Amino acid sequence: MSAAYRFDNEWHLPAPSDQVYAALADVERYEQWWPQIREVHWIDPDSGTVRVRSLLPYTLDLVLTRDSQDEAHGILRVLVDGDLQGWCAWQVASEGAGTRAVFSQEVEVTSPMLRRAPFAIRPLLRGNHDHMMRSGERGLRRFLT
Repeated sequence: MSAAYRFDNEWHLPAPSDQVYAALADVERYEQWWPQIREVHWIDPDSGTVRVRSLLPYTLDLVLTRDSQDEAHGILRVLVDGDLQGWCAWQVASEGAGTRAVFSQEVEVTSPMLRRAPFAIRPLLRGNHDHMMRSGERGLRRFLT
């Protein structure tokens, strides 16, 4: 079985799209509203390290590098390296009185420890991701109000 994952999540937020976009573009402040983002450190203006830990007792060490930031079209995309390799992106758009933010991610597990048992850990990693995304949506909702 492959160690590749595809995740798609959709958030509906009661805030204007420009505010949501600004909050999602400001990765350095994720720690303030997203509990699973444990540390963010900038390497240069376009890349930084991020430590992520959700329910599982394992911290992902990632390097995120800006790939695309197009506010006019509501697009944010970073390349991911470290314990995961691939990309993740946000598509932000107005929806009624609020905003719809769609998160997409395609990554491959590169951490030697996590790659050892891909069959056994796949459901756990998916559950871990789902918990993180639900928590992030709640945190951003509070942050924006």
